[in-house]
Amino acid sequence: MLGHHYTHSFLETAVASVNAGCNLELSYGLRNNVFMHIPQALAMGNITLQMLRDRVRPLFYTRMRLGEFDPPAMNPYSSLDLSVVQSSEHRNLSLEAAVKSFVLLKNVRGTLPLRAQDLSGQHLAVVGPFADNPRVLFGDYAPVPEPQYIYTPRRGLEMLGANVSFTAGCSEPRCQQYSKAELVRVVGAADVVLVCLGTGVDVETEAKDRSDLSLPGHQLELLQDAVQ
Repeated sequence: MLGHHYTHSFLETAVASVNAGCNLELSYGLRNNVFMHIPQALAMGNITLQMLRDRVRPLFYTRMRLGEFDPPAMNPYSSLDLSVVQSSEHRNLSLEAAVKSFVLLKNVRGTLPLRAQDLSGQHLAVVGPFADNPRVLFGDYAPVPEPQYIYTPRRGLEMLGANVSFTAGCSEPRCQQYSKAELVRVVGAADVVLVCLGTGVDVETEAKDRSDLSLPGHQLELLQDAVQ
């Protein structure tokens, strides 16, 4: 609110937030954060004690439902580990969610989906800075995954048994250094080409926006060369 000039102090921000129904602050590690001014706002009569109780109640209700105040032995969540999170049931559910979240903008001549039984004897080229770089596949506010569970496009396609060739063209999303000759060599020998482009947190994240919607660096040139 301060940054958008809606309020002029942390006290004003605390009052406006609580009155609007906000009950949780992401404080960025500030010791003297916005909601630390709630007692002052209460003393000044800018918010009421009942309003404060109404805001706090759902927070503690949620924490109690999660078992935060129970002994660990009583909390079923305390026994969960990777054997549960990475169980076949949960991995299959994650796969289903990923498949259903794709947005297909165009499918010329029914090219997709690629089926494993149709790829026998086919030569696939997987190119681009997002083709085989696990670090760039996760967006802002993403969890820190176990590397063994990360499947890049290249790794996933190689599991289908197809003959896969790969080149990044450029080593990172900013794509400042681009190797056209290597890309042309790999793409020229392929029956099917998959170009993996994008932005990633190196290019845009919270408080670091792009000035336009163009692909970073030489990525558009990489795509055009692959198509040609």
